[in-house]
Amino acid sequence: MAGKIKAIRGMRDILPPETGRWQAVENAAREAFALYGYRELRLPLIERTELFARSIGADTDIVSKEMYTFPDRHGDSLTLRPEATASVLRAVLENRLDQGAGVKKLYTLGPMFRYERPQKGRYRQFHQINCEALGSDAPELDAEVILLLMEILKRVQLGTSRLLVNSLGCPECQKKFKEGLSLFLSQKQGLCEDCLRRRVTNPLRVLDCKSVHCKEILKDAPVLKDYLCPDCAVHYARVLSLLSRFGVTYEEQPRLVRGLDYYSRTAFEVVAVGLGAQDAVAGGGRYNGLAQELGGPELPAIGFAIGEDRLLEVLPPELGQEKNRKIFLAALGPAARDQAFSLLQTLRREGVPGEMDFGERSLKAQMSLADRLGAAYTVILGDRELETGKATLRRMATGDQQEVSLSLLPMVLAGL
Repeated sequence: MAGKIKAIRGMRDILPPETGRWQAVENAAREAFALYGYRELRLPLIERTELFARSIGADTDIVSKEMYTFPDRHGDSLTLRPEATASVLRAVLENRLDQGAGVKKLYTLGPMFRYERPQKGRYRQFHQINCEALGSDAPELDAEVILLLMEILKRVQLGTSRLLVNSLGCPECQKKFKEGLSLFLSQKQGLCEDCLRRRVTNPLRVLDCKSVHCKEILKDAPVLKDYLCPDCAVHYARVLSLLSRFGVTYEEQPRLVRGLDYYSRTAFEVVAVGLGAQDAVAGGGRYNGLAQELGGPELPAIGFAIGEDRLLEVLPPELGQEKNRKIFLAALGPAARDQAFSLLQTLRREGVPGEMDFGERSLKAQMSLADRLGAAYTVILGDRELETGKATLRRMATGDQQEVSLSLLPMVLAGL
């Protein structure tokens, strides 16, 4: 006999009642997006590999080590999307969504894929909520996007957290900074193998190293803020001023660079208490040059991604657990089952969730099923109840019972 087929390592099933918590997070995000004028975009899970190599950066760990890439039957190289922003830009440019005046505000939800070591809160198939705002370089848009992120996190009751903010400057700022950082790194010994490679290919990536030893070496490294041109410095100061005006507590993090090559100017992360070293639950920033990198026009843009898997690790367990109003109808005999089926549809029309057993099982078996289904109340209907015109209503948590007139039963159940 063949063995059971199990889920792929690093991927998992999300089962009830946990799915209720996911729905609560996503519903809160949708409501906040609507409030800020965003519309949903639904994207393919698979894209051409070139899209991510050109946008994310060939020297990043994502492209060089973590992507699920494979040839299709025609020999084209395809990749399961490791992040959403590049796909959003591809869709915007391909479908000419960038045309017309005003900021284009889009969001998308769904799974991403990266081949990395599975651990708590980190999976090879993980889920993100992505926000993208395109068409303006105004610092007010940066502030608004951060305010939107904090609004979503407030709605899902995220506890103690920290907002980290930095400016990566424009390409000219980064060019000068890389020169200064390269000089600093050339004088340092003991960097890890990855950082020795990044020191040559893209010094900025060294700042994103998670090695404690490398972080110690980098504690005296130059910081981007000291290399900002006047325009970038003014832009950054305006973003911080707006955050302060609206009561957003933030910390400047001068070594925050994010993990992707396309970021410029404003970059930010939200880190949560209780997640250990991998404590970022959301992050984002500007990517003003990405559209041109993908063959499109100049299109300033900013966005963020919320990591749902990691976020849900620190959200209250009661999130999404609404008051239980589920009714189970335990019917004994054909006439009672017929009456129960009609009552079931009446309840649902009134917005009351209900279920029943369609077999001919005993009352004990049906009560056991009601318990497994998590019913708050069970209505018992049999020949006796039909004759007297009164059903038995049992509260499952306490076992308390009362008789209710069949004519009043829909109204009573709707009011529970």
